[in-house]
Amino acid sequence: MEIKMFYRTQRDLATALNQLVDAYWKEEITEHKLIIGLKDIYKNNHEKLLKNNDFTKVIQQQCGKRRLIIVRKVLDIN
Repeated sequence: MEIKMFYRTQRDLATALNQLVDAYWKEEITEHKLIIGLKDIYKNNHEKLLKNNDFTKVIQQQCGKRRLIIVRKVLDIN
């Protein structure tokens, strides 16, 4: 699975997060690749992912609670 490092919009970012987590759930990628992918995406796109220490509304609506629980745990976001 190929992941870009920089995303233009929050919707593009949400789609990438969905694809990454879904690939992990389908066992297409390993846990290690999931963690590395999420950390790389966060490092380069944190301003599109978080606002006031919570996920932006677009990210919440596009990704859903179950995916964001995993993202939150991997990135250790309170």
